[in-house]
Amino acid sequence: MMMKFALFVLIALAALPAFADDGPPIPPEKIPREVLPFVEKGTRLIALERADLNGDGLQDYVIVLEKQKANPSDDDIEENQRPLLILVRQPDGALKEVKRNEKIIFCSTCGGVMGDPFRGVKTGPKTFTVRHDGGSADRWSNEYTFNYSLKDNTWQLVRVMEETHSAVRPGKAKTRIYTPPKDYGKIDIQDFDPENWKGQGLK
Repeated sequence: MMMKFALFVLIALAALPAFADDGPPIPPEKIPREVLPFVEKGTRLIALERADLNGDGLQDYVIVLEKQKANPSDDDIEENQRPLLILVRQPDGALKEVKRNEKIIFCSTCGGVMGDPFRGVKTGPKTFTVRHDGGSADRWSNEYTFNYSLKDNTWQLVRVMEETHSAVRPGKAKTRIYTPPKDYGKIDIQDFDPENWKGQGLK
């Protein structure tokens, strides 16, 4: 029975679409000097994206850290393993951490058979999107998009995409798009919880 299951998984994986590998953590020599102070002790930098995130004409950063186990034999870190930080450039040119969320990025072991589910952060002027995918024969993916609100001086959830499909039954993908105010209200990036956002927020 186990051999049959293993063969099924291998066949399913072979049928899955290929995704770009996010690669290893960013080595210190590749990290801009001005970002290094934000790479906290006991963490490593796994994502670094630059954009004018608040529309003031200055370049800001979205970074993702990954907390490291103190000892290799320790249990895997699953809760709040990967903080996302927004670093905004100040008028004097210095960077300042203005927002943080420790829940939005899934843990490194949360993707099922496919392994690490984190697929990166895509940034643009006044916006950024976080993407994950995972599963085995039954695949899933999601995208969380946040836009900058000048009125509230923060980044708020404006779109969620959730998709499921079977690797062995092509053409059966199911995609749902969620937007405010129908599906949720104002949700600040620092308050966003991927396990609890539907119906949340002030409408």
